[in-house]
Amino acid sequence: MMDAELVAQAAGLLQQCRERRLMLATAESCTGGLIAGCLTGVAGSSDVVERGFVTYSNAAKTELLGVAPALIAEHGAVSAPVARAMAEGALARAPVQLAVAVTGIVGPGGGTATKPVGLVHLACAHTGKPTISRECRFGEVGRDRVRREAVAVAFELLRRQLDP
Repeated sequence: MMDAELVAQAAGLLQQCRERRLMLATAESCTGGLIAGCLTGVAGSSDVVERGFVTYSNAAKTELLGVAPALIAEHGAVSAPVARAMAEGALARAPVQLAVAVTGIVGPGGGTATKPVGLVHLACAHTGKPTISRECRFGEVGRDRVRREAVAVAFELLRRQLDP
């Protein structure tokens, strides 16, 4: 069952995109398709949602989104530069005008002192506009909560990109 609040936000985003005749794509790592799942949980979403990339591995980020292996090696998969490259890669590889990306460490393991569990980087690219990004540190609140909060921030970034 999808979170009712997120589905309501998704419906509003879809309507904004519809009014502007925009198609969108998602590029997801730590959320594993939840952003696309929330969006497509709304009836009629197929006139806005073109595709979703689930790029959990570094190889998938490179092969499907064109993220440079050197960028991943230099900054790590969970970083602002990689999130931006993922969003811009989705925008370049799909017939869309809007793309959102997320990469993070949802735990319970996998964190380090500099990249703790709960660290999530998101980015949103829009044709003709600068790509925007955000770093979130949700903490060790559990996988489900980190992923849910990441979806909420993704929707916030999409709304920001849709503002005139």
